[in-house]
Amino acid sequence: MKIVIASDHGGFELKEKIYSYLLNKGYDVQNFGTDSNESCDYPIFARKVCNAILNDDFNKGILICGTGIGMSIMANRHKGIRAACLSDKYSAEMTRKHNDSNVLCFGARVINEDTAKEIVDIWLETKYEAGRHQKRVEMLDK
Repeated sequence: MKIVIASDHGGFELKEKIYSYLLNKGYDVQNFGTDSNESCDYPIFARKVCNAILNDDFNKGILICGTGIGMSIMANRHKGIRAACLSDKYSAEMTRKHNDSNVLCFGARVINEDTAKEIVDIWLETKYEAGRHQKRVEMLDK
């Protein structure tokens, strides 16, 4: 599985920790920035991640900003992207099982590092159930 990760300035520090965490777990992960706490515009980074997924360069993406909301709004403007803004483990599981989400968004000002790692693990390890959910997922792109 190939994963791309990015953040704005509000998510920079947590993004760096999650990036290292994924590398240490053996994932093929690439960091698309930002590379500092200096103020920047989250839509730029969300667009880069989504385009990389839509071009089949990566299977999944992770976007982090202050709340996760801005990143998820921007990501979901891309046809074929199913971004979920998460702050709990149950939703991480269900968005994979039922929605086949391909972008995980969360807020560095909303959840702590340990919770973020738990959410990332569940989200990456949970398989899409398809079946009765497939028709609904297809409707998202129409």
